[in-house]
Amino acid sequence: MDLNHDLTRLVEQENRLRLPRLEADAAWVLGTQLKALAEARGVAVAIEVRIASETKFFYAMPGTAPANADWARRKRNSVELLHKSSYRIGRELERDGGTLEDRMGLPIRDYARHGGSFPLFLDGAGCIGAVTISGLPERLDHTYVVEVLANYCGVALQDVALDNE
Repeated sequence: MDLNHDLTRLVEQENRLRLPRLEADAAWVLGTQLKALAEARGVAVAIEVRIASETKFFYAMPGTAPANADWARRKRNSVELLHKSSYRIGRELERDGGTLEDRMGLPIRDYARHGGSFPLFLDGAGCIGAVTISGLPERLDHTYVVEVLANYCGVALQDVALDNE
């Protein structure tokens, strides 16, 4: 898992996994697809989809804890502020050294640099929200979100997947 290669691929994911239009049921579709993927793989995650600063989908699977919902909130806060995936934020901080608190004065109680939240970009409108899961190791949280977004956006997963996925 080469850091520089990851960062290049993470930027590519954000550039390619964009919504051509916002459908009324986008949050429901993304949320239920993440739930189905997690169930198929036998894992429990908390799932949140927010659009325009409003939670449009939330589901905490049996086997999760309130801490998972809190981790999702913290990851999502970072994405909504910086318009980058939370995994990319963390990998950039790893490369450059420091923390969100050091760099921007952001309290770790409300902002996390751990993978699992991905910005929802709408062509022509920029970042309109975030899709987030929590419950797995951070790279795997990120991977699940990317897998569902790639499917939703019609992008071949192998074209955007990180190495060792």
